[in-house]
Parts: sequence; C-alpha cells; structure tokens
Amino acid sequence: MIDFFYNLNPAIQTLIAASFAFLLNGLGAGTIFLFKKNIKEKIDTLLSIAAGIMLASTFFSLIMPALSKNGIAPALICSLGIILGALLLFLGDRLYNLKKEKDTGSNIVFSIVLHNFPEGIAIGIAFGAAATGLSTIAGALAISFGIALQNFPEGGALSFILFKKGHKKLKAFLISSFSSFIEVIGALIGIILALKLELILPLLLSIAAGAMLYVIVVELIPESMQSKKKEKMALYLILGFIIMMIFDVILS
Repeated sequence: MIDFFYNLNPAIQTLIAASFAFLLNGLGAGTIFLFKKNIKEKIDTLLSIAAGIMLASTFFSLIMPALSKNGIAPALICSLGIILGALLLFLGDRLYNLKKEKDTGSNIVFSIVLHNFPEGIAIGIAFGAAATGLSTIAGALAISFGIALQNFPEGGALSFILFKKGHKKLKAFLISSFSSFIEVIGALIGIILALKLELILPLLLSIAAGAMLYVIVVELIPESMQSKKKEKMALYLILGFIIMMIFDVILS
C-alpha cells in the first residue's frame, strides 16, 4: 500500500492526504451525535498529542529540509520564512479580532477556516518538496498526519460550540465538517507553488513552518492547557512529538 502511494503523481498524493485531513475533521464533528456534552478532557488530550505531532513534523519535515544546505544564507532565508508564515496568521487574527463584535458561531467558523487554509498549503508544499527531492514523502505524510489528527478534536469542538449556540446537531455537524474543506484547496495551491517555484522552495517550506508554529503556540497549546491536568497535557505533547519523530525516521 505504501509503495503504491509513493508511485502516485504528487498532486494525487497531496489530494489524498488533504482529503484524509478533511475526513478526520468530519469524523470529529460527528462525535456530537455520540455524546450529550463536550468531552473536554479527551479533546484536550487529543489537542496536546496533535500539538506534539505537528511540532515534530514542522521541525523534521519543513525546517530541516529548508536548512538542507550549510551556510548563513539558508539560515537567514529559513528565519525570514518562519517570520513571514507566523506574521500572515498573526495579521489574519488581528483582522478577525477587529471585525469581531461578539463570540458568534459565524466568527468561530471564520477563525477555523482562516487557520485551516495555511495548514492545507503546508501539506501541498511538503509533498512538493518531496517531489523535487528536497524532502521525503515520509515527511510530507508526517505533516499531513499531524494536521489530520488535530482536525479530529477541532471538528468535535466546533460542532459542540455551534450546537450550544442554538444550531441543530445536523447543521452543527455539516458546518463543522465542511469548515476544513479549504484545506484541500490550500493543499492543491501549495503543491502548485512548490512545483512551479522550485527555486524558492526552502522559503516556501519555512513560511509553512512559521504558519504551523503559530497554530501550535496560539491555538493548540493554550486550548489544551485550559485543562486542570496541565502536567498530563504536557506529557501528552511530548508523547506526540516522540511518536512523530519515530514515524518520520522509520519512513524516511
């Protein structure tokens, strides 16, 4: 199965990986039909593990390939890309906060979509880097897996929030499920950019890394650390990092 996937066209690989992330978001959204109330501790645990997985995949599959050549220039380019990627999401958050008058369901959905788009681009860029030999397919799969895993609790959390705000369960499920479809579009844009602009691929990888780091630091870690068991959440984060590190090494 792995060999079959490795032999596919990079665009098809990207589409499959992004669709898997989209599917996981839908499965998470579907938990609203299984539970009468938000399972906060379980969601916090999944968010912590996802934060560790995304942190490891950001380092091993985005930053390290961007620094594949020695010298001060790659380090400066990588630093610039990380700053740009984080700044893009920071400005998006500022724009969102300026427009937000109250914590409505539409504002929450907008915020989720705003963060899902660069995550999709990160998937596409990772597979583009693998196609050009700068990175590996295993690394791209690691990125995709990390994003997909964090989509599960994110989808569940959003559906519960929308339900609490007065939406029927089916409508909350549908809105939450399709909030991550933008990742599929972003992934296709990402691989087109990576393949067409191969000369600046290290910069693109770094921008994706910056966006991922911003999501981890601003969204995943603070949300999971709202748990009363912060120490356990920290251990789950480390566990996620180790799992993804081993996964990346084995498949490289």
